[in-house]
Amino acid sequence: MTKPIRMGMAAAIVSGGILLSRLLGLLRESLIAGMIGLNAEADLYRHAFAIPDFLSYLLAGAYLTITLIPILSRHIEKGDVEATNRAFTSVFRFVAFGIVGLTTVMWIFAPQFVELVFQARPEDHLRLTSLTRIALPAQIFLVLGSVLMAAQYAQKHFVIPAIAPVIYNLGIIGGGLIGFAVGEATPEAFLWGAVVGSSIGNFGLQWFGARRSGVRLVPVAGRTAVGEYLILALPLMLGQSVAVLDEQFINWFGQVETGAAAGLFYARRLTMVPIGVIAQAAGVAAYPFLARLAASGAREELNATTESAAKNTVFVSAVATALLVVLAGPLVSLIYGYGEFATGEDNVSVVAGLLVIYAFSIPAWGLHQIIARHFYARRRMWVPVVVGTISTIVAIPTWLILYNTMGVQGFALASTLTMTGYALALLLAWGGDAGWDGVRRIAPSFARGLVAAGIAAVATVPLVNAMGGSGAPGPLAALGIAAVGAATTLGVFLLVARILKAPELDALTARIRSRRA
Repeated sequence: MTKPIRMGMAAAIVSGGILLSRLLGLLRESLIAGMIGLNAEADLYRHAFAIPDFLSYLLAGAYLTITLIPILSRHIEKGDVEATNRAFTSVFRFVAFGIVGLTTVMWIFAPQFVELVFQARPEDHLRLTSLTRIALPAQIFLVLGSVLMAAQYAQKHFVIPAIAPVIYNLGIIGGGLIGFAVGEATPEAFLWGAVVGSSIGNFGLQWFGARRSGVRLVPVAGRTAVGEYLILALPLMLGQSVAVLDEQFINWFGQVETGAAAGLFYARRLTMVPIGVIAQAAGVAAYPFLARLAASGAREELNATTESAAKNTVFVSAVATALLVVLAGPLVSLIYGYGEFATGEDNVSVVAGLLVIYAFSIPAWGLHQIIARHFYARRRMWVPVVVGTISTIVAIPTWLILYNTMGVQGFALASTLTMTGYALALLLAWGGDAGWDGVRRIAPSFARGLVAAGIAAVATVPLVNAMGGSGAPGPLAALGIAAVGAATTLGVFLLVARILKAPELDALTARIRSRRA
């Protein structure tokens, strides 16, 4: 069994893995955009994941690691290896039977589900049914892989789980390239790649990682951890947060226009790079430590760790917002401006406009990732679920109203507004749980970050536009513009943060120096 690592190193490992995964994800999206384009075929590829993803929601798949880690942490904290293995085995077995059974049902009744969910363009239902059936098996590997990764996170082992999305993306890229080599790159080729990538990276490799961390499948008789798992997971199964359903909203509402779903997904994928590297990495790395603190009853340390992580995450997220606002045009040209995508005259400006709107949601994602995990660590699952469900109910009319007002850009704005509202509501709930002094200290971090980001963006956008960044520059020109724009934005942000005497900047600088030492 390898030696557990500290929280700072855990964040670095998770962040590095997510960064590599998201860069590969951009390469994947670039290939899809270049080989398929911004059209009905690209929409069908996106829609093919909608019904399989619903399987994950039925088993709280997006929250499997969140649900299982507190259960395992309680036994690990006591040093009870046997109880840890029994809890893992019982939950793994329950989830395995559930996901295989549900996948079988969904595969058989795929035509009916497609007709129910996708009422637009009935002529595409037969094709979409076929694509959905290809994508369905991947959910088995993704869901079971989440259980295996939870076992490793609980032991504070992060390296092998960080590799899973890398292999998954490589599988999709490989599938598309093989399809192109043997004839034509189609949605089918990319989907088969997703199945292969998930089977290797999310299941096979994670099985090895779980065993390497000391977790084993053992005989289980009598009382199991399934009851405890269901008590924790039930709120997550019954209620769904806007953070989980945000991507599905694109599938549901994106049917209104041909290419709308694809355009929203292209912009959202770019936004998810900094969200993954900053927000998701911070949340994933912090959660096992928060769960251990909660299990040991160290309430004050738990609140202090949550506050520190939230302040730093929100502050750094503001940098990412400024960068995406400034570099939206050059980045879209650099990542997507090839092949079929480039044949559309306005495709770059359309996706860049969506990207600018999505960029303002990044600090909210960062705040949500930390605060929600505080409640999960304390086994108070109902708090983020109730807040998230209310946010989802509000989100549905918001998406419709803003689309009628602004068109497809209204969908991106609705996503940003509802995510921000959800994160702020969670922060208020945390204040009621941990004390309002923490909220009063986090709020200035949020404000300082946004002020520095706003000044950096306003100062740099004219420079980028003067260099041709507002149009559709070629790849080399886009790369040069992006480099100059990024350096200028970052420089202005740091200067303003220093003028504001931001303690978050001092804390991050001290951490970097100590790591170098």
